[in-house]
Amino acid sequence: MMKNLIVTIVAGLLFTGCTVVRQGEVGVRSRLGRLSATPIAPGPVGYFPFTQRIIKVPVRTVNVEVTLDLPSKEGLTINTNVSILYHIKAEMASNILQDIGRDYQNVIILSVFRSAAADVSARFYAKDMHSGERATIEKEIAAAMSKIVEPRGFVIESVLLKSIRLPEGLSKAIESKLEAEQQAQRMEFVLQKERQEAQRKKIEAEGIRDAQKTLAEGLTEPVIRYEAIKAFKDLASSPNSKVIITDGNATPLMVDPEGKK
Repeated sequence: MMKNLIVTIVAGLLFTGCTVVRQGEVGVRSRLGRLSATPIAPGPVGYFPFTQRIIKVPVRTVNVEVTLDLPSKEGLTINTNVSILYHIKAEMASNILQDIGRDYQNVIILSVFRSAAADVSARFYAKDMHSGERATIEKEIAAAMSKIVEPRGFVIESVLLKSIRLPEGLSKAIESKLEAEQQAQRMEFVLQKERQEAQRKKIEAEGIRDAQKTLAEGLTEPVIRYEAIKAFKDLASSPNSKVIITDGNATPLMVDPEGKK
């Protein structure tokens, strides 16, 4: 009895396989060449090795780096290094294996990327890849790819233009233009500062003019006479000897007999 049980267990182990589907993967069971539509979640999986096998498909984010020459609107060729971030929809893993095969990255992702990237870059000037249009180019390439590959079970997360090498002549022209723009901005700053200084001086001169005008308008004959009387009073109380010349009406002229100022 025990011997038969041991034989049964050994036979079962010999005719039964086991594998582990890890995190970030799904398993697809293949039975006599036919794929199961239901994905297998991460964990240990048993199968009959003579008629079945478990195909593991990664569903985590995959980063594919591609070096590609892209055309520009003016007809130049731009050498670029691009990263494509994508992942597979877990529920579509079986369809991908059945319709495309395990080399789906080369068959679909890279092929569609090359076409979409060329179509998008041809609508932009080479200089746009070094400006704020760079993000627009990345988004348009990702959107063009998604229209084709998403129904097939792929999600394009983003397309990143990592490095761009422009033709040498164009690079120098762009650098010269940027330098000229910076100089123009510096000159505009200097001119703006000069205009502000001129405006300040104008306001200051207007203030002095208005003050003098106000003072002149306030110096009436009675005021001048009143100030003269005050001056006489101050002189009268001064201990120093002074010679005062006046006709009694005009503003007094004070002379220091010792010649001191």
